[in-house]
Amino acid sequence: MIRRLVTGLSIAIAAVSAFSAKAEKADREKPTNVEANRMTSDEARRISIFEGNVVLTKGTITVRAERIVVRQDAEGFQYASASGSPVRFRQKGDAVDGQEGVWIDGEALRVEIDEKSERIEMHENARITRDKDEVRGSYILYDQRSEFFSVSSAKGAPATAAGERVRAVIQPKKPAAAPEKGAK
Repeated sequence: MIRRLVTGLSIAIAAVSAFSAKAEKADREKPTNVEANRMTSDEARRISIFEGNVVLTKGTITVRAERIVVRQDAEGFQYASASGSPVRFRQKGDAVDGQEGVWIDGEALRVEIDEKSERIEMHENARITRDKDEVRGSYILYDQRSEFFSVSSAKGAPATAAGERVRAVIQPKKPAAAPEKGAK
């Protein structure tokens, strides 16, 4: 029983690492805590299932879902699927140029994480907010390797196929301070 719990928790640790690509670097070294109403683990199939008000935390990262299923392939890569009404996550980004890191919030009815390809897919009523910028759509793909973002009304569909449009709110950025006259 203890071995199953340790295996399940180690798989959950890997699952949360997919959310932490741009999170504070210190988060990677923090312990992972998982709370759920139920947990099952099948070592032969390399799968762990957490169900019922699942709350996963690791440093500044928090993931809330009704169900998180994590499986591991033969190479040790993890694949996670989180579902809920909705799945919510929050993480704090690294500080940049002396500015404190901003909070990133997201939600969708289903979130798929592929550790091997370093991709996160958010399905149905997907939303990501960073600082005061926000993007919404039925499907959001984030490739962590290339930092490529794609938002559409449905996976593989043009923006108007489902009658829903992608929405974005992008706040104006303050220009860099100009050097003072006479400064050397």
